Amino acid sequence: MKSTTIAAISTAQGEGGIGVIRISGEEAIVIADRVFKALSGKKLCELGGYRAAFGHIYKNNEMLDECVATVFRNPKSYTGEDVVELSCHGGMFITREALRAVLDAGASPAQAGEFTKRAFLNGKLDLTEAEAVIDIIKAKSKNAARAALYAKEGALWKKITDIKSTLVNTAAHLSAWADYPEEDIAEVTEDSLKEVFNNALTQLNRLLDTYDKGQIVKEGIDTVIAGKPNTGKSTLMNLLAGRNRSIVTDIPGTTRDIIEETVLVGDVILRLSDTAGIRETGDTVEKIGVDLAKNRLSNCGLVLAVFDGAKPLDENDIELINSLSDAEVIAIINKSDLKSELDEKYIKSKISRVVKISAKNGDGFDELEKMISQLAGTDSFNPGEGILANERQREAVLNAKTALENALNAVNFGMTLDAVEVDLENAIESILELTGERVSDVVVDNVFHNFCVGK
Repeated sequence: MKSTTIAAISTAQGEGGIGVIRISGEEAIVIADRVFKALSGKKLCELGGYRAAFGHIYKNNEMLDECVATVFRNPKSYTGEDVVELSCHGGMFITREALRAVLDAGASPAQAGEFTKRAFLNGKLDLTEAEAVIDIIKAKSKNAARAALYAKEGALWKKITDIKSTLVNTAAHLSAWADYPEEDIAEVTEDSLKEVFNNALTQLNRLLDTYDKGQIVKEGIDTVIAGKPNTGKSTLMNLLAGRNRSIVTDIPGTTRDIIEETVLVGDVILRLSDTAGIRETGDTVEKIGVDLAKNRLSNCGLVLAVFDGAKPLDENDIELINSLSDAEVIAIINKSDLKSELDEKYIKSKISRVVKISAKNGDGFDELEKMISQLAGTDSFNPGEGILANERQREAVLNAKTALENALNAVNFGMTLDAVEVDLENAIESILELTGERVSDVVVDNVFHNFCVGK
């Protein structure tokens, strides 16, 4: 890694106030000196770390733009290598030309996530902290950003390290006691092993419990808006989206296809689908939309079932209610601004979460927002507790849990300590894979594959 000096644009592509070209590697400062000239006359190689100089960036000896060059000396930089960041004006042409000048001066184009990958390989971050970097960039809500930031600061790493330290100490004690019986080493008892394994399993199970909530915070809930025609589904969709996303008319059956939108309700991300009104119909096209709506109901995480509060329940409403017995549902009684004709007691007897709103003027929206937050668990979400952020992390914890359960069973069945030690080592191996202390190149490449270039 250190034999190659890499460079990339680290700011978003497009027009902006500033554009940053990041250079990292053994030759970073030398290469930057080839394209940057400070007004002071000093070369960047004469500057210490955390120093900046104002001047101009040049390409083919032609002045390209004003520039501020910031020098970071290894190991006190993001990557752990020498780093120079060239900050110029943020136009697309200028930043691209500045990058070309740096590449012409000897740098190689950085791959996606390569700066953070080098930070990991140089010991600046563990793998969970590196994964948190991309989660910060991609965060779509306050809780998602906070959870990623705490992970970047080591919230998950600290939890895992506590478990790892206990297991490593136990494995070392077990090995020493078995290999050096003549030494005065405290005996490893079955009770002590059971206590260690049970405590570690409790902690691992708590971590696994954070996964689903973490996914809701990061990715949101796949949500379907369902109901018979003209209950106000499309008006609700537009209210949640904050714009006219679905066509709204007084004509039943207007929505025939599934309309999708990702929205933020409070601090909960909803991946919304506005579906065709569910009813019996002889219209071939509308029937296709109704069938799609019914299929979507069986595969979503949340149903917002919309009922027309100004009309009595009919067979279409009853059919919808009966079809949702196994789903997470919020019943929305719409048109609260009109006289109520609906049997609310019946709905409440079938669905536990019920809210009255007027999608037309927004009345009751705060109550709906609160109900969604409670259902998602974000009202009690603690981003600082350390959560499992992705399937790789979850799989590593599951593997560690399985190995520890095998170790505990080995103790309970009176098997030899050698057999116990094998399972214990497997558990430790899985935990080390989680943090990246022992991990294959394939896993590392896969982790950084989804990063953007420049980070």
